[in-house]
Parts: sequence; C-alpha cells; structure tokens
Amino acid sequence: MSKIFIIGLPRTGTTSISVALLELGLSVAHTAFTKQAVKMADAISDAPCFSDYQQLDALFPDAKFIYLSREMNKWLPSITMLLEKMAPHLEPKTGRFNPILKRSFHHTFAVKLPLTHDTLVECYLRHQQAVMEYFKDRIDLLSIDISEPGSLLKMKQFLGMKAEGSSDFPKLNVGRNVASWKEYKHPNKINSNLAGIEHRKYFDYAL
Repeated sequence: MSKIFIIGLPRTGTTSISVALLELGLSVAHTAFTKQAVKMADAISDAPCFSDYQQLDALFPDAKFIYLSREMNKWLPSITMLLEKMAPHLEPKTGRFNPILKRSFHHTFAVKLPLTHDTLVECYLRHQQAVMEYFKDRIDLLSIDISEPGSLLKMKQFLGMKAEGSSDFPKLNVGRNVASWKEYKHPNKINSNLAGIEHRKYFDYAL
C-alpha cells in the first residue's frame, strides 16, 4: 500500500483517524520523527505531515493525503488549550520537545503567549488555503470532517478499502484530553522515535 499522510492540523481529529486506520489493519505513527518510523508506518498523522506535505509528496510520489477540517468554533478552544500546554516546550532553545515537532509547529503557528483567536484563525485558513492550492485538480487528496456522518466510509473508499463495518470515526481526545493516542494499545502502533540501523537518526528529506 502507498504511504498515507494525514495533513490536517492538530485538534482536527488526527488521533481518531489514526485509531481508525489501526483498526483497519494499517501500521500507524501519530507523529514520526525518525527515518525508521517513517519507513515502517503505512500511515502518519500530525507532525511533521501538516507542515511538510509538499516535501513528503516529492519523496513519496505515490502517497495519498488526507486533509482534516473542523468547525472553527470547535477547533479554536481546542487548539488554544493545546498550544497553551505545549508553548513552554516548543521554545527553540530550551523546549524539551523533539526538534522536528518544534519546527513543524513554529512553521504553522504563532506559539508565543498570549495566543489570540484572530491569529489562530489566520493560521488555520492560511494552512487550508495552501493545501487546497497545492493539491488543486489532483485525485490523491481527500478532504473530510471526521464529525460528519459517513466520513469514515469516504476514507475507506478513497483508500480502496472494503466499505464494511462502521461508517463513522471513533471520537477520541474530547475536551481537554490530549493523551488518548498514548493510552490506546494496539500492536500496529509505530513509535514516533523508532530506532533503526541508524539508531534514532532524525527523519529528513534526503532518504
């Protein structure tokens, strides 16, 4: 199967779609920071996909991309809560997060506190417009809102899978919960920092 990249922004349903792909039998990384993680995963969501989709498209020309949208009045409080939690750890020099994660977020968001809704709306719309312009007239992008009925069925059809089972996505990371992926146990989960023959060498675009 071709690589699948989920390029919706955080808090648009990346965990829910990742779990759904696991249940469909795929190996999935919710964020991927090493060469080995990218190599082993059938599908990758979140960072760095939402910021680096153009580079990933060049590196994996047969890949399929899924953009996730969400109603602005639901996304804004959710992303504000997430970024407020993450901001200290996203500091370029002192933050404890992975360098690729930090780069991906700084590329897309203004993460300096205090956050304003106007700034976040701009970030969302700029990202959405860039994705739609880049994939204009192409058939390898699916755009869905996972809260809409039948959205899981649309994804299955897009990926060429059997249209059996549920037609709707599981609802995870609701409210202030941001840890459902870590808590979800499945043998097909791929560690974001999976070590390979080059140990934990960071993923880059010169594979």
